[in-house]
Amino acid sequence: MKAMVLERVDRIENNPLRLMELPIPELQAGYVRVRVRACAICRTDLHVIEGELPGAKLPVVPGHQVVGQVEALGPNCRRFQLGERVGIAWLRQTCGQCEFCRTGKENLCEAARFTGYHADGGYAEYALVREDFAYRIPELFTDQEAAPLLCAGIIGYRAFRRAQVPPAGRLALYGFGSSAHVVLQLAQARGCEVFVVSRAEKHRQLARQMGADWVGQSAEQLPCKVHSAIIFAPAGQLVPPALEKLQKGGTLALAGIYMTPIPQMDYQRYVFYERDIRSVTSNTRQDGEELLAEAARIPIRPHTTVYPLTEANRALQDLKADQIAGTGVLQVD
Repeated sequence: MKAMVLERVDRIENNPLRLMELPIPELQAGYVRVRVRACAICRTDLHVIEGELPGAKLPVVPGHQVVGQVEALGPNCRRFQLGERVGIAWLRQTCGQCEFCRTGKENLCEAARFTGYHADGGYAEYALVREDFAYRIPELFTDQEAAPLLCAGIIGYRAFRRAQVPPAGRLALYGFGSSAHVVLQLAQARGCEVFVVSRAEKHRQLARQMGADWVGQSAEQLPCKVHSAIIFAPAGQLVPPALEKLQKGGTLALAGIYMTPIPQMDYQRYVFYERDIRSVTSNTRQDGEELLAEAARIPIRPHTTVYPLTEANRALQDLKADQIAGTGVLQVD
């Protein structure tokens, strides 16, 4: 099979992903083999490729927003039928036995493993997934529309919940990439006012087109204080101004898997009055199921830019340069 492979960490500008011919992955008990049709790219892929997330399996096939058809069933697989369309997401495996797994917090499992990081992902013609970690894809989404929902959507959904947005509340989004443009639609469906802060004009333009109530370049420009905020950009320096624009009792969610250092803050100015800071770590499978169901009800319509699999380096370079409005998706099949 054809795959884009990372053999050593490097800056994406150096085109570290190489097109290679690999064996089709062998089936294991409890796993299904998926013929990949589309795989969305993610900033987490960049963090893996550039070494900001240490400990990646090398060589590795990145990609964790995978949509395809079940091509083969391993021993003891009964959940899916051949030809059924499924999705593969970031969370790949947990122990199922620890305190976190037993209490609905499997995203915090110490033994968790992740797609495109600890095991090969979807920048390839075929991928393996444990059947109990795969998702059925609602029929109304195309492959290209469904792929961004499998990380951008799921993490955005969890961040939205962690931000404790009140009904019809005011929500600020810092960074307007793949996750944020899904969260905007979630928030609008719940009657929220949405304020978007982004340094990129292309992203600000998309936010306006999608009906954001206010769009600007910095937190300082926000016309009012908000009940909740989510920082999607991996920039720790955004935390103090975002907190300063929170109402008393408001909540700030930090949605990135990686963030630059947060500056020292004055407690009285930024944190007092019961302002909460909540991080977001991966997701549970329940998050994924709930997001896909709500996305189909609304329905959410991801904005995508499609690239061929062989241009994965260019797609990720465009992502790093903030040149993609919405989500970049690799067309595999």
